Amino acid sequence: MLLFQEGNKRQLREASAHPPSSERYVHTFRDLSNFSGTINVTYRYLAGTPLNRKKYLTIGLASVKRKRGNYLLETIKSIFDQSSYEELKEIVVVVHLADFDLVWCENQVQEITRKFAHHIIAGRLLVIQAPEEYYPSLDGLKRNYNDPEDRVRFRSKQNVDYAFLLNFCTNLSHFYMMLEDDVRCSRNFLTALKKVITSREGTYWVMLEFSKLGYIGKLYHSRDLPRLAHFLLMFYQEMPCDWLLIHFRGLLAQKDVIRFKPSLFQHMGYYSSYKGAENKLKDDDFEEDSIDIPDNPPASLYTNINVFENYDATKAYSTVDEYFWGKPPSTGDFFVIVFNKPIKISKIRIATGSDDRQNDLLHHGVLEVGEKLVGTKKGKQCSSFITLGEFKKGKIEVQDVDHKIAFDIECVRIVVTGNQKEWLIIRSISLWTTQPPSQ
Repeated sequence: MLLFQEGNKRQLREASAHPPSSERYVHTFRDLSNFSGTINVTYRYLAGTPLNRKKYLTIGLASVKRKRGNYLLETIKSIFDQSSYEELKEIVVVVHLADFDLVWCENQVQEITRKFAHHIIAGRLLVIQAPEEYYPSLDGLKRNYNDPEDRVRFRSKQNVDYAFLLNFCTNLSHFYMMLEDDVRCSRNFLTALKKVITSREGTYWVMLEFSKLGYIGKLYHSRDLPRLAHFLLMFYQEMPCDWLLIHFRGLLAQKDVIRFKPSLFQHMGYYSSYKGAENKLKDDDFEEDSIDIPDNPPASLYTNINVFENYDATKAYSTVDEYFWGKPPSTGDFFVIVFNKPIKISKIRIATGSDDRQNDLLHHGVLEVGEKLVGTKKGKQCSSFITLGEFKKGKIEVQDVDHKIAFDIECVRIVVTGNQKEWLIIRSISLWTTQPPSQ
């Protein structure tokens, strides 16, 4: 297999010599009546070819020439370097070189193939291009939000760049992650992603977010990519892509943001791809080592603490950025987690209070684990508990629980041991299970 075929080089040169005709936009929108089907685009394969076997995750990047700085190679390197050998078997990276400067594209392909030849040969890296004649008009666009004309052109083209990238990636894997071309990854990010996806089994979601910035770290089911590609194309001139994706998930009935912390991806570019302007945005929730995401196995949650508004018990157990908030608890009040099936736990970490309300923490309390599940009028509860430790400054962490407790755990319980005037925020309950040797 040639990494960069001579025919593709010739195609790039010929395309630059013969501008597309005035009819070039027609077939872009030919298939918009069928949102579940892919868009009819003939892509140029600049490096690599897709494998027949579906992978677990496709990571998509669209890249254009920047006036200042070029971070694409660093981004690709970070994806591969931060993945283990086993993780690399489950991912494919697709780079859409979306610049109409075909000499630049040719130079980028040569750099990519020189640095990442073994990944291309292994089918882990593809470089593609959607030819310019498939793009809709980028002239005379609507100037929404009073954006200058060149800004409108830039963001509109970017929407189409992403649409064609999504369209290409539809059948490559089960899940799809959108990154930008100036991103650093956390170590073993795929393992962290898989853990989160497993924890969401049985729940409905359209988009999971693993960074709070732009179009970085947004995860989709691959089956939704055709609709998202059509959506970006249909509204390409209306607004930036990161605004459009909010509307997309809302239209597919995911009302709220589902964002996970710590963030798995960090923006590293200093100069924007738009005019080379400075872009110092950083995600302060990013952690280089975020493999330590909790398992939090399926469970029911109960409390007799008076819940404030919709800050219910389940929000303390979620890996999403939300929390439980209750009115002042009294001695003997409890917050209990009842697992769907008995489990072995290796570590428990619980944090109360918040940065905004630092006094709304558990001032006096203990952590217990229980067994012998029984039914009560208020739901299921364990009839036998063992205390693991006391909360200190609103926090507790217990290691090696499976070495201290002989039985399989059916309940974890927080018990209030002293009245307090302050309200109570339980910010996070994090549990790590002991995996069977076969997993």
